[in-house]
Amino acid sequence: MNKKLRKDIDFIITNTIKEVLPDEAVEKALKNFSYGNGKIVLVATGKAAWQMANAAKNSLKRVDRGIVVTKYEHVKGIIEGIECYEAGHPIPDDNSFKATEKALEMVSDLTEDDTVIFLLSGGGSALFEVPLIPGEELQDITKQLLASGADIVEMNTIRKRLSKVKGGRFAKACAPAKIFSIVLSDIVGDPLDMIASGPAYPDFSTCADANAIVKKYNLKLTNKALELLNQETPKELDNVETHIMGSVRELCKAAAKYSETLGYEATILTDELCCEAREAGSFLASIAKSAVKTGKKKAYIAGGETVVHLTGNGKGGRNQELALGAATQISGLENSVAIASVGSDGTDGPTDAAGGYVDTDTLQELNNKNIDVYKVLENNDAYNALKEVDGLIITGATGTNVNDVAIILIDN
Repeated sequence: MNKKLRKDIDFIITNTIKEVLPDEAVEKALKNFSYGNGKIVLVATGKAAWQMANAAKNSLKRVDRGIVVTKYEHVKGIIEGIECYEAGHPIPDDNSFKATEKALEMVSDLTEDDTVIFLLSGGGSALFEVPLIPGEELQDITKQLLASGADIVEMNTIRKRLSKVKGGRFAKACAPAKIFSIVLSDIVGDPLDMIASGPAYPDFSTCADANAIVKKYNLKLTNKALELLNQETPKELDNVETHIMGSVRELCKAAAKYSETLGYEATILTDELCCEAREAGSFLASIAKSAVKTGKKKAYIAGGETVVHLTGNGKGGRNQELALGAATQISGLENSVAIASVGSDGTDGPTDAAGGYVDTDTLQELNNKNIDVYKVLENNDAYNALKEVDGLIITGATGTNVNDVAIILIDN
């Protein structure tokens, strides 16, 4: 392993994530909030829910009651007057359902004088859920979608029609109260109806879209689920004011900024990377192979969200698979090259890693341990392979969630 490049990657990632924590964004949005005479109810859901709720509580003059629904191990302490719940992600579980029912209870008796401060971040599709079908059935459909390689928009088009709160239905449940919504985006292009499946935003997808996705991935659904897919979601909401305050663009800009701090000439390739993870790794490796010929100290940044098509039963996540997919192509380059990819929330798939790191030495190090990269990728077991060569990037829960960022460093 190239220790200098690994140190540089760790510095860039650590400082990039600090730059996109939601505290400042929430405080800025709430400067526009006007207090009425009614109750103030705070509802926060998603991987960044605790961090956003804590910032909001510190900014608001008062909160009459509130709730946080976030991922396991993402609650960082007590927030006075706010009930905090942890639940399942990426598969919803009983705690998801119970906590969301509690949130619905909190907004069930509101009047037109009251306001719901709704803090939304990625991950809410699993965490904020009351299904209209049995919980086990919803879990099975979610697993089918994850295994198929469906992207987040396709997944949410299905899930919002099977839910009591998604696709604008939470906003309907809050009416006639007003909703002041602050959104941290984790989806390429920031489609507000898709972030956490849009609980408080009109749904732009259609029943026809949902049925096409079922056909595309040959999903196995019950008659009840198929019937729900043909019930249209709210297309207009008149009680919601929405502020989008963070996205992958800021993540990429921050990564470029801290790369330049270390003397790299930084270029943002895209903030809309969307393809198979290992294909993204191959693409980034091809960029690196071309760029080493310039003789310059370069950094390339790509943000977005890749997908993994499960072909095995190993352990890993899309960022780890992206990194490992790049390792074969940069192996043996004379110049020092490293490629890393991380999820800004600090978790990549069902693992404790945020992502993965590889450099020009990684493939040889794996070969020395008799680890066949191609078999590892076929089994979707990037976590265990990268662990063997200190290639895991572990940050812990970060308190934000604005998608993924991949970084190429070339130290000519």
